[in-house]
Amino acid sequence: MLSCAGADRLSSGMRHSYGKPIGVAARVDIGQVLLSVRSKDSNEAHVIEAIRRGKFKFAGRQKILKSLKWGFTVYPREDYVRMRKNGELGADGNIIKVHNRRGPLEKSVLFQSGQD
Repeated sequence: MLSCAGADRLSSGMRHSYGKPIGVAARVDIGQVLLSVRSKDSNEAHVIEAIRRGKFKFAGRQKILKSLKWGFTVYPREDYVRMRKNGELGADGNIIKVHNRRGPLEKSVLFQSGQD
């Protein structure tokens, strides 16, 4: 069959080049978060530019939003800094732990490891 005339029509060639979407990879709802990035404030311009360039690979329209929260936590930036200084929050790897406010604060593991 490949030796017949018109065999060049069997190859796909450059049909889906340059990363064009050809099928459904994920079903998302309107307003659903597609990507979350956590970085330092000094890298904000670089992160926004990288996301702006990457959103052209997705079909539809995307928005780039900057969160008012600290990292991936539920606390606003000012509250997180205040709670961290007061010993109410403690760092635990890439997450935080909330002090349960029971027992002496000096004996708390979060208080000892939270203060630098």
